[in-house]
Amino acid sequence: MAIHDKKYIPIDVHRANNDSNGSREVIEKHEIVKYRIDSNIRVWYNDLNINYDPHWHNALEIICSIDNYYDAVIGEETYRIREGDILIIPSGEIHQLIAPPTGTRFIFMIDLSVISKLCGFSNIQALMAQPLHITNTSHPYIYDDLHRILMQVSSEYFGMGAYKELTIFSLLINFFVHIGNNHINSSQLFPNVRVYKQKEYIQKFNDVMDYIDAHYMDELTLEDVASTIGFSKYHFTRLFKQYTNTTFYDYLSFKRIKVAENLLMQPDLSITEVALQSGFSSISTFNRCFKQQKNCTPSEYRNLYSHKGDPFL
Repeated sequence: MAIHDKKYIPIDVHRANNDSNGSREVIEKHEIVKYRIDSNIRVWYNDLNINYDPHWHNALEIICSIDNYYDAVIGEETYRIREGDILIIPSGEIHQLIAPPTGTRFIFMIDLSVISKLCGFSNIQALMAQPLHITNTSHPYIYDDLHRILMQVSSEYFGMGAYKELTIFSLLINFFVHIGNNHINSSQLFPNVRVYKQKEYIQKFNDVMDYIDAHYMDELTLEDVASTIGFSKYHFTRLFKQYTNTTFYDYLSFKRIKVAENLLMQPDLSITEVALQSGFSSISTFNRCFKQQKNCTPSEYRNLYSHKGDPFL
């Protein structure tokens, strides 16, 4: 079956279509994603013409339009997800979804807490710190593979395989690796660097990401990290932005907040302890950065998580 076949539907369409506005639990714009028991992913086969008001959630969201378009409003930008398009929405991003009168789409909700611990994933996660709209023209070398992988994920999710969770996460890892490889293999990654130097620069910045992963608790400065790979801070600043699509300090804050999210799930840790173990030198800076990225305070985040709804069967 062709990956663009409009008639593609999951194996158990009745169960897949068990998505209604009433099944969602939203507390002050925070949606509590209800996963299956012992699962870190939920997939909806959504054919509803229901709009979803601005909301956010801890899950990474991937929307793949199957028939007709689907609109996602994120910040000041509206992303029209046309038939076959893929949109990745970062966790914690306030977004609104607007459906056409008719149409179908798969919506994948993914808890990245397991995958994020894998070595090297932080490099890829940095590429998804902002919404990523994937089409056959924007990502021609990997689009078909990414679309095929998502269809395989949906088939596994609604199927009866004995190892469906393992299979799904192996597919998702492959999905993310495709995105990472496409990024580092792009000739436009370092457009002003000679071809023979590009691989060297890619390795240097892979090392930088690993260094940040190992030292995010330390008082890192741009100058210190730049010196680890022998670059001036000005050269490093420009190349880091090209490599990650964000600034060094924004990425460092992003990394520390991701660590804090996991630590906040441990009720025995105080907010101050979470801040220090995440690399923040003051509670005020931690609160401000957390609120900017997650749209709530650390305490509110912990409370919202403690009210997490029961998983569905």
